[in-house]
Amino acid sequence: MTILITGVAGLLGSRLADWIIEHNPKYIVVGIDNLSGGYIENINPKVKFYKLDLVRDSIFSVFNEHKFDYVFHFAAYAAEGLSPFIRGFNYDNNLKSTARIVNQSIIHNIKRLVFTSTMAVYGHGEKMLFDEKQTPCPIDPYGVAKYACEMDIKIAGEQHGLDWCIIRPHNVYGIKQNIWDKYRNVLGIWMYQHLNNKPMTIFGSGEQTRAFSYVNDSLGPLWSAALKEKASKQIINLGGIKSVTILEANKILKEVIGDGTTIFFEERHEVKHAIPTFKKSIDILNFNHKTDLKNGLTQMWNWAKVQPMRNQFIWPSYELDKGLYSYWKNPSKL
Repeated sequence: MTILITGVAGLLGSRLADWIIEHNPKYIVVGIDNLSGGYIENINPKVKFYKLDLVRDSIFSVFNEHKFDYVFHFAAYAAEGLSPFIRGFNYDNNLKSTARIVNQSIIHNIKRLVFTSTMAVYGHGEKMLFDEKQTPCPIDPYGVAKYACEMDIKIAGEQHGLDWCIIRPHNVYGIKQNIWDKYRNVLGIWMYQHLNNKPMTIFGSGEQTRAFSYVNDSLGPLWSAALKEKASKQIINLGGIKSVTILEANKILKEVIGDGTTIFFEERHEVKHAIPTFKKSIDILNFNHKTDLKNGLTQMWNWAKVQPMRNQFIWPSYELDKGLYSYWKNPSKL
């Protein structure tokens, strides 16, 4: 069996590759990444790796050579808050890349495409819990792009016979996450800030709620999304069962570290409460939330503090400056 993982240098991609190689050592794992948001050190040496940009580079030869059974399309730049200010990049990075993966998956008759969407498709949601039956109503361009990808994949299933499973992850974190990006992954941002003797930052009151999910708990379910018959053409939330406020998450991390200060900046345009239903992930994917936030943060922190000192990624310029938050106008503030 041969597997393709896009975004193989990122959190989900690199860790799923590790999981497959450990549990199914005879399987061939091929990975694609442009290394813009992930690092070569994250990639398991047993992965056949191609450094390619899904928007600009040809991927036909990779599909043609390897005859993939399953494709996991994880590649994305997931920065909901920043996406209104990098609209063009956001749509190129998410829509165009996904369209090309869908095309090749159809041409080469893969058994199933597993696509990671996002909780951002729900927007503010129709009710307190995000349920897969709700009609998505995203409030930022990143969520719009991912929802458009979902619709395109469903059309590909109806018109071209593509089998698919769409996963909507909710705040996955853990070892191999990019902690050097200023705009995404709040837990990683806090770790980077503390390691660089800066206060941790919270935007708004900190009463926003999130359902953080440790990456290890998601790997088996992601594999099931490809192989389980009942996962065919299903949309499934994948996230933590217990939700916490941003203030609570920050407090837990400071307990893990044993130190740290926090400062507050202006509120930004974001979903206030993002809490998923999880019944489908349990019933179909056998999801088991084994790792509580403190345990997961302990493991991630022990990894983060021995990582090399890298410069934080900061966009050199934005496509739009109007309405840009003060803390992104002035990089020294973070």
